[in-house]
Amino acid sequence: MKKFSKYILLFVAAIAVSSCDDYLDITPIGRVIPETLDQYRAVLTQGYVTYPEHKSLTAVRTDELTMNEFSDEINVYRDIYLWKDINPDRITTTFQYQDLYTVIFYTNVIINEASQKLAESPEKRQLVGEAYALRAMAYFDLINLFAKPYNVATSGSDKGVPLALEIDLEQVFVPQSVEVIYNQIISDTNEAKNLINIDTQTKGINYRFSKAALYTLESRVYLYQQQWQKSLDAANKALSINSNLVDLKATSVFATKYDSKESILALEDGYINGLKGASYASPDLIAAFSKTTDLRFPLYFLASGSRFRIQKGGNDDQKCTFRTSELYLTKAETSLKLNKLADAKTTVLEFIKNRYTAAGYTQLESDINAMNAADLTNFILEERHREFAVEGQRWFDLRRTSQKQIVHTFDGDNYTLMQNDPRYTIAIPANVRLNNPNL
Repeated sequence: MKKFSKYILLFVAAIAVSSCDDYLDITPIGRVIPETLDQYRAVLTQGYVTYPEHKSLTAVRTDELTMNEFSDEINVYRDIYLWKDINPDRITTTFQYQDLYTVIFYTNVIINEASQKLAESPEKRQLVGEAYALRAMAYFDLINLFAKPYNVATSGSDKGVPLALEIDLEQVFVPQSVEVIYNQIISDTNEAKNLINIDTQTKGINYRFSKAALYTLESRVYLYQQQWQKSLDAANKALSINSNLVDLKATSVFATKYDSKESILALEDGYINGLKGASYASPDLIAAFSKTTDLRFPLYFLASGSRFRIQKGGNDDQKCTFRTSELYLTKAETSLKLNKLADAKTTVLEFIKNRYTAAGYTQLESDINAMNAADLTNFILEERHREFAVEGQRWFDLRRTSQKQIVHTFDGDNYTLMQNDPRYTIAIPANVRLNNPNL
């Protein structure tokens, strides 16, 4: 995949990160004011480049991984693995709260400045539309990391995160409610829908938002809000642009690759190399797969003694934020929630015929056709567990559904995240809270 840095024009908007007193910790130094479309494109490209790898860190908190206690990198991840969010070891990697706001800073430059300065053109509209979409995604990740899961009954009072829509480093940043942040996310996606005019991006620059990517984001947002019909409608719009699935019976290739027929937005790495060396697949994750009929098993995992290494992720060619598999499973889940059991079964079967051996599919087809709504719900969620292993979706899925109990073993001791544990909401990093007492 072409490296993002190839697209950065160094003369544009030199923004440095420093330890100033506001929560963003951003200070503009020697800023050259962008004027042209290319210069503003370079600003937004820097926003894409800055998008952090927090999805990898969420995998450490889930039931997907067992840590390698002898890894040189273990101290970086240990306290995340043990859900020790208060007073972690100083060497512990922190969740990238500030990086997500840095992304928002870049999008605000486009939304507030480029939209006014640039002459009207399809390219300008696409650029500004992407900025709205990227800002929406950054806020979606912030609210799902650092706030309680969306609950229609309590979202108006549940504390969310600060809202920064202007380029003003002197403003006071006070957390808004979960409801306010979700309303802003939806407002931004609506603005983006009026502007984005490219159905799909060319491979190599498909880290940029397109119509298909925007509809997929919208579908995910509404899924988390339990607005089933809106989530289904958005999924169908995305599928009308790209409904391709990798057939693992025909070719054993990662559907997460940026040039895969499934790729919709190739921005994030869900399982970074440092983590690959410090972890194994957990027994829970391995047990979720049929070793004989699930074609993903030999693709995703490699035996290492009695344990399994995970082969997904860790390479630039596996950048993956959205892909068509998610749309099929969202469509199945939302159809079921809308009491469309037959539609949900049809969608599930259309998806899994690409993931299992012929014999495995034949058995599953019989099993699924006999399932009631509760059994099919469990199957769909377990398919998400299998399909999106270490792609950064598991933590968010657990938050929005069962918030199950998880037990991690480290150095002979067991550590437990209880069901509905408050630690399903990650604490804002201590240095950020120190700089902004409002948090």
